[in-house]
Amino acid sequence: MELQPPFRKIIHVDMDAFFASVEQLDNPELRGKPIAVGGGESRGVVAAASYEARKFGVKSAMSGILAKQKCPSLIFVKPNFSRYKEVSYQIREIFYEYTDLVEPLSLDEAYLDVTENKKGNPSASLIAQEIRNRIFEETRLHASAGISINKFIAKVASDINKPNGQKTINPEEVIQFLEELPVHKFYGVGKVTAAKMYNLGIFVGNDLKKKSVEELTNLFGKSGLHYYHIVRGIHNSKVKPDRIRKSVGAETTFFENISSEIFMIEKLEKIADELERRMKKSDTKGKTITLKIKYSDFSQQTRSKTMEYFMQDKFEFFPIVKELLYQEKLKNSVRLLGISFGNLNTEKRTPIWVQLKFDF
Repeated sequence: MELQPPFRKIIHVDMDAFFASVEQLDNPELRGKPIAVGGGESRGVVAAASYEARKFGVKSAMSGILAKQKCPSLIFVKPNFSRYKEVSYQIREIFYEYTDLVEPLSLDEAYLDVTENKKGNPSASLIAQEIRNRIFEETRLHASAGISINKFIAKVASDINKPNGQKTINPEEVIQFLEELPVHKFYGVGKVTAAKMYNLGIFVGNDLKKKSVEELTNLFGKSGLHYYHIVRGIHNSKVKPDRIRKSVGAETTFFENISSEIFMIEKLEKIADELERRMKKSDTKGKTITLKIKYSDFSQQTRSKTMEYFMQDKFEFFPIVKELLYQEKLKNSVRLLGISFGNLNTEKRTPIWVQLKFDF
């Protein structure tokens, strides 16, 4: 099966060790040293690790205790999200100089559709290089990039020459690239799914390609159809510049597990204050309020209630939070509580996607 033009030109830009790199940029004493953002407390989790720390096996989402065991010289730094947002917006402004079709995934990565761009440059690879150069010139931070015909391949490609590199998968290279790609490198295939694939004799894309859509659907449910398509280079998800937020929330992990519901109410009061602040700052209201509970054994539970009207103020939604907390007896002591709003007023907006097509 051959892919048919016209092809889109998609760039995935991914900042290198973003949080840690910003900390090293702002504090010269940290440069060249293994650092971890977050994770310093006994129950802390690493939010980001510098490349010096990664050499020891320190990774994001790792507990601070394990990270310190792997790298005894590790330096923990408190996260400064306002600073990260400031730099992220600065980088995003660079993106908009090239295209309005920018889809931020997080503070440190985004998709850009440069099929038709403001610079009139026909080469997506040269645009990616120019953007990376601009980011370094203006922020002194390094970025990596992947360039290809769709978002899936561009994201996989951006990881190939990290850090401070880029990789282009041209249209004529896509099929062979996907056939040779180890399945654990397919974006969306986690450890559990990869292990299941290995047991089935699926190690690279070509093995996956030999399975029929019926076989893959039986084995992996809805994801089976997704795997069937992506291994053939088919991924039609457009770059969405107006991604609509589906929920707004706030949560806290406690230093010590909590068993008393009275103490939980006190913690939820503070979480509700933060949620109200975020809702008002983003001019967002919601109808569905959800209480998130993570127990000491790491099992998780959510309890939700949907109202007939939109809410934003704490005095309106906090009584519902308390009602959800007392809805049923807690199974265990609690290590995390969170409150979120879904069914937002922003979901009523209908963005218009403009898909531009051009020769690659």
